[in-house]
Amino acid sequence: LFTIHNLAYQGHFPRETLRSADFPETLFTPEGVEFYGGFNFMKSALMYADGINTVSQTYAREIQSPAFGNRLEGVLQHRRRSLTGIVNGVDYSLWDPGIDPHLEGKYGPDSLGGKQKIKDALQRESGLEPEARAPLFGMVSRLDDQKGLDILARALDELLALDVQLIILGVGSEKYEEMFRACQARFPGRVSLNLEFNDSLAHRIYAGADLFLMPSRFEPCGLGQLVSLRYGTIPVVRQVGGLADTVSNYSEGKGNGFLFKAYTPEALLQAVRRALDVYRNQPAWQDLMRRAMQADFSWTQSAQQYEELYRDLLSSHPYHGLSI
Repeated sequence: LFTIHNLAYQGHFPRETLRSADFPETLFTPEGVEFYGGFNFMKSALMYADGINTVSQTYAREIQSPAFGNRLEGVLQHRRRSLTGIVNGVDYSLWDPGIDPHLEGKYGPDSLGGKQKIKDALQRESGLEPEARAPLFGMVSRLDDQKGLDILARALDELLALDVQLIILGVGSEKYEEMFRACQARFPGRVSLNLEFNDSLAHRIYAGADLFLMPSRFEPCGLGQLVSLRYGTIPVVRQVGGLADTVSNYSEGKGNGFLFKAYTPEALLQAVRRALDVYRNQPAWQDLMRRAMQADFSWTQSAQQYEELYRDLLSSHPYHGLSI
């Protein structure tokens, strides 16, 4: 079984790699390991694995199209009967606001009050103005094109004009690091930029923010939205990949987040405005928070699906001496 976590990272090397790996030249064909004149490790796995899966059902469909296939859509269409999608899970022993050691307070679906205390502490720690009424957006992310930062860049000024705060944690492309530095300078006390890997701060952002921003260009599964749901931090995400499989659009009494489809700053801002409209209605917002926190994205269901997939593979490929 070959699992695709992100089709964009393929391992594309010159033809000479075939000899370095001691593979026979007979494999270097379009039906084998050859890929646009080079040797591609991922294409090789896709051609020769008994089964293929990826980390969400929607991404499994998307990568068979030119828009998401990274030039491997033809191979994936060819192997579509062997391709399945299983959403990733979250380890709730590490990510649970009721027991999280990184938080000053604790809270859960039936005791939401502790979340405000954590937000207050996060604002003080991060140099944000301690305005309880200002909705706080969090981002914990690699800073690169995949994460939708190009459309966020064009929406930032209008977003911050909505009287919100923004805290970012992550590292990545220099152009996006510089973009957020400039934004922090323009909006002191409203934007907090943290260019680092900091697990403890990540926990406090997931817990202390009101909303979690994830406007991804593509997203095989995404873990940020799964963690934010557990912490009652409502995701505002693009309707792609695993985000589409795990976040359902809010309507009165239903849904656990806010989705937008078009990859444009206007669509992102429209989703943000819808979220803020609900945020202003605190009884409705607290119902939404409880619904988000009660969703089960633990590994339990995903592990069962993997076990079923392993059993199906073994039954259709009965290798000598292997059984479960």
